[in-house]
Amino acid sequence: MGIEAVVLLFVVGLFLVGSAVIFAHFFAPKSENHSKFEAYECGIPVRDGAWMQFNVGYYMYALIYLVFDVEIVFLFPWAEVMHDMGTSAFVEVVIFFAVLGLGLAYAWKKNALKWQ
Repeated sequence: MGIEAVVLLFVVGLFLVGSAVIFAHFFAPKSENHSKFEAYECGIPVRDGAWMQFNVGYYMYALIYLVFDVEIVFLFPWAEVMHDMGTSAFVEVVIFFAVLGLGLAYAWKKNALKWQ
């Protein structure tokens, strides 16, 4: 696939997304109701403003989840080519899992996984 095809795909994608946004801007129903702009959380009425503090544990769980989730995504291409690459691919994925295991052990040792 040449550079022309990539540029063409980019231009067509930009055109489609732009036309959808413009179409939605002009033809979407509009509502200026005050309750539309309030924060909504599972049907529970809002008590405080948007700038209330959260426990740092929520962020730690989210970051650890994202790290391991993104790392696991890298296993799908590896699984596809592992048979063709042989032993070197297996050794690389063992090193990959070792690094993931070290990251998990570090998070565990720092008590990042305790819900407090």
